[in-house]
Amino acid sequence: MVHVETAEGDHRVQPTIAGTVNDEHYMARAVAAASSARTVTSPNPWVGAVLVAAGGTYQGATAPPGGPHAEVTALRLAAAAGDSAVGATLYSTLEPCAHHGRTPPCVDAIVAAGVARVVVGVLDPDPHVAGRGVGALEDAGVEVTVGVGAPEVSRQLAPYLKHRRTGRPWVVLKLAASLDGRTAAPDGSSRWITGPAARRDVHRLRAESDAVLVGAGTVRADDPELTAREVAAERQPVRVVLGSAPAGAKVQPALELSGDLGGVLDHLGSLGVVQLLVEGGAGVAHDLHAAGLVDRYVLYLAPAFFGGSDGAPLFRGPGAPTVGDLWRGQVVSVRQLGEDLRVEVAPAGEDRGTGSAAPATDLEAEDLP
Repeated sequence: MVHVETAEGDHRVQPTIAGTVNDEHYMARAVAAASSARTVTSPNPWVGAVLVAAGGTYQGATAPPGGPHAEVTALRLAAAAGDSAVGATLYSTLEPCAHHGRTPPCVDAIVAAGVARVVVGVLDPDPHVAGRGVGALEDAGVEVTVGVGAPEVSRQLAPYLKHRRTGRPWVVLKLAASLDGRTAAPDGSSRWITGPAARRDVHRLRAESDAVLVGAGTVRADDPELTAREVAAERQPVRVVLGSAPAGAKVQPALELSGDLGGVLDHLGSLGVVQLLVEGGAGVAHDLHAAGLVDRYVLYLAPAFFGGSDGAPLFRGPGAPTVGDLWRGQVVSVRQLGEDLRVEVAPAGEDRGTGSAAPATDLEAEDLP
């Protein structure tokens, strides 16, 4: 059993049964449905839902802001097929909302449709929800099971969950280097260290992110566009520069910020940035890393060597003074992308179920056990 406290302090006891084999199966389908909405829903959560009704099974995903939520989509699909939801079971990766935002409460639609049971992956930490959805369902006589597929759902929704709990975005630090850890030659040239498959994966990360951040030095040196171009992108991320970018830079129009990095993250979070992708440069990477502000490190490693100590490093700034002070994380996955390796690292001690910056794609991939 799990104890849930709503925003009003109303205490409720909810079951957290692992669920039946069928529950796990349908929640996995809901997770898969949610992945289709990953790039279109932010700052709302990318949620999947599966309705198991008398006449069939119907699945939906959250629409872009202003559109129906996943649960309502699944209910509408059943109604369009002439199927009744009376007595049905509804699976939702995230707790259904009970408040009126851009759309009416999902709980009202679920109750009105006559759904008998709702299976929830994880509770929503958003203060507008925070147990109210589950409470409203139970008050209406709907059976509720919480926690089915929770590790996978938490991984999938990690950026959203962090944003709602802390007000700050999920920070993904992207780094690309040779195997000897160099990002540029002594003359400053750095383009195309990695191959096309790795670069395409970076564009996918941009498409999933609400904003992309670089330092002003990177803008002056490389003049990047920072747009998602090699994948289908429903929207482009906000481009953020630490410092000032030249008026004619490709990154313009950009949001130019300065000051304490924690304050920068707070500001971006207040603007609705749920996931922030940081792409450079070495000073910015160092400062975020040193401050403990990175949630995921994504390294693209090319099978190449600069072969010396004069190339540009991944981080610029003071590091660990002794081996005992090394920062140690945990490898989430290692994947081969063309000739390159993609290594994803999380801070040490973090539950691997709490999030991955990049779920498996159709690129060749092999995760570590």
